[in-house]
Amino acid sequence: MRSEKAAGPNDGSVRGLPVVDDIKAALEEACPGVVSCADILALAAEISVELAGGPYWRVMLGRRDGMAADFDGAQNLPDPKESLTDLKKKFADLGLDDTDFVALQGAHTIGRAQCKNIQDRLYNFSNTEQPDPTLDNAYLAELRQRCPAGDGSNTGLNDLDPATPDTFDNSYYANIERNRGLLRSDQAMLSAPEEGSESTAPIVGQFASSQAQFFQSFATAMIKMGNIAPLTGSMGEVRRSCRVVNSS
Repeated sequence: MRSEKAAGPNDGSVRGLPVVDDIKAALEEACPGVVSCADILALAAEISVELAGGPYWRVMLGRRDGMAADFDGAQNLPDPKESLTDLKKKFADLGLDDTDFVALQGAHTIGRAQCKNIQDRLYNFSNTEQPDPTLDNAYLAELRQRCPAGDGSNTGLNDLDPATPDTFDNSYYANIERNRGLLRSDQAMLSAPEEGSESTAPIVGQFASSQAQFFQSFATAMIKMGNIAPLTGSMGEVRRSCRVVNSS
């Protein structure tokens, strides 16, 4: 079985899985065969956001775990270098509108991104041999110091939200308004009219000016995303270990 963890967007990026293993082991000891890995992930996402200062939402439970990995589906996860047009379509294909998309991008208010994912923005944007013109000059200089030219495999980490990197708040959107979005996919929501930012830029402004509105929209979008084609009832299984199916 080709693991989803080995897919391009996840390889070297997805972390924290041993924590999920520890949670699963504790639950299996307390109530074996009851709580799925899918529900653990949904609950962990909500609790992590809440502990970082973000909103609360009620997580619907009852998901079951799949019997196979969807490697090809994982290969098609949103890419930080994709055009805004393509990103909005990927979300729309799953029933998520532009408000959901901009709100879910707000998860970048915490976390880090590797230099290799922004190298082109710093030195050769769209094969122009120039930096991305939407980048604030002072921010560009800071990023170039941390991500030198000529190393396209640099895994050095940069705060997605340099203002408050470990707090779930709306400063991510204020950064974008100052042309300090780290990833191309962040800044494009405001600065790519040729790719449809006329529909996302007003939402960026709303969230930048109202943290409460961002929190409400983020919670709504997370509930919608958590309910995309879940396995329930007799479908799938409740795994004993999140790393393998029960028949392994």
